[in-house]
Parts: sequence; C-alpha cells; structure tokens
Amino acid sequence: MTDATHNLAAGSVAAAREHYRASGLAERLRNALLAFGPEHQRLTPAQLAQLDQFHTRGAAATQDLARLAAIAAADRVLDLGSGIGGPARLLAATCGCPVVGIDLSPEFTEAARYLTERTGQVGQVAFETGNALALSTADSSFEVVVLQHVAMNIEDRNGLYREIRRVLKDRGRFATYDVVQGDAAPHYPLPWARAESASFLLTASATRGAVEAAGFRTLFWRDDTALTQAWFAQIAASGPPPEPNLGVVLGRDFPQMTGNLALNLVQGRLRVVSAVFEALSS
Repeated sequence: MTDATHNLAAGSVAAAREHYRASGLAERLRNALLAFGPEHQRLTPAQLAQLDQFHTRGAAATQDLARLAAIAAADRVLDLGSGIGGPARLLAATCGCPVVGIDLSPEFTEAARYLTERTGQVGQVAFETGNALALSTADSSFEVVVLQHVAMNIEDRNGLYREIRRVLKDRGRFATYDVVQGDAAPHYPLPWARAESASFLLTASATRGAVEAAGFRTLFWRDDTALTQAWFAQIAASGPPPEPNLGVVLGRDFPQMTGNLALNLVQGRLRVVSAVFEALSS
C-alpha cells in the first residue's frame, strides 16, 4: 500500500468511526430495554430485532443470507461490521454456529457484549473492536464471513475483500448483503454517512469484480432492490416500528436517513444486492 493509499484508507476509517460514535450507548440501551421488563430478565434475539439489525429488511435479510450461504452448526462464522450484534446473535440462535463479531466502534462492541449477556449467548457469540482492513484474526480461521450494509463505509474495497479472503478457509463462503451505486448520486444523509465525503459506493458490477479479483468465485448473485422497496412500502403503510428501535442507536436523524434511503431506491440512485462467493484454493 502506498503512502497516499494508506492515507485515504485511514481517512475513511476515521470518517466511519466518527459517524458511528455513540457515547453512552450501553446505558441508553439499558434504559430502553426496560420496556421488556427488569434488568435481570432474559431476552431473545427476536425481541431485539427492531433494535439491533442495522440493514434493510432487518432480521429477514439476515435469515435469508444464512440460508443462501448454507450456514450450519459446524461453521465458525465472522460477522464483519457487526454493529451492536443483532445478526451475530440471530445466526447463533437459528443456525447453532459460533459467531465472532468485529466492529470499528468501541461503543458498538460494548453494547453488543451487553445485549449478548441479556440473551444468554456469551458462550457462543463474542465481539471484538477491530478494523476490517487489518484484522487480528489468523489466516483461514472461518468457514463463513458475513457482511451486511458495511462496504459502503470502506474506501479500500480491494483491501477489504482481500482481508476477507485471508481469514476464510479454502472453499469458505463470503455472504454479503449490501447497498450499491445506482444511476445517479444519492441524496444524503443516509444511515451509513451524513455526507458524500464519508460514503464509498461501488456499482454492482464493480463490486462483483472486486470480490472475484480478491480470490473468489460467484455462487449466487441477486438484485434485491424491488424486495427492499416493498419492505419500505410496508413500513410506510403500517407506521413506524415499535419502540425500542434503531432510533435509540442512530439518534434523532434516523427517520431522515431511512427516508432518504427509501427515496434513493425508488429513484434508482441506489440498489441492493445479495451474493454468496466461494474462496478459491490458495
């Protein structure tokens, strides 16, 4: 990596860290969860689904991706960009697999650990703070890597996909559900960036090309834009999600961010894709 490239990568990391800064998040969650009962009461991943799934279509998208990637109990799974841990806990609960979540935000990692204590999954799900471009994980550590609505924050996309390939075993699966660039520049703010300077979108074809160039072959590829538009339409018809929801985490501009995302999808400025790739033998 050249000095210039390193500086660009460092800049995108700093922008993402600032965007997801969430001081006092664990305490806000603790207070919000009183809606479900006292602090000592055990919670389920399903109860937290409105709160801890940081991507369109929520828990349904995570379950869909798990099915497409054929995640099984014997697989060791990495949830990269794990947020406050919703997908990791859901995968562990539904697939029976051990999951490690890694996120750039220390506040999110702290909150993920707290919520995992509340669901009683500490022995099966673990969380670390880390940079997706420079993971501390050893080579060939996982059978599956899951990435949902994360890549838009990462400028060095080639480096990201090479790092994912490094930590996957040969013939391991990389399952991604992400937002890609459409026909025009999107409106901001968006859930992953308040301005264009912190957003690093690629087109669908460029995304697929970058993943394959990192040492993968495509097993499955699907445009989920229409499905995501239908999900937003259903939300609009039924009203805002019950509290506690993602507003606890993302703050007061959460409705504007999600509204812009829905508008961009309708206008063709953004698209959503699901894909599964197989790691080629080294």
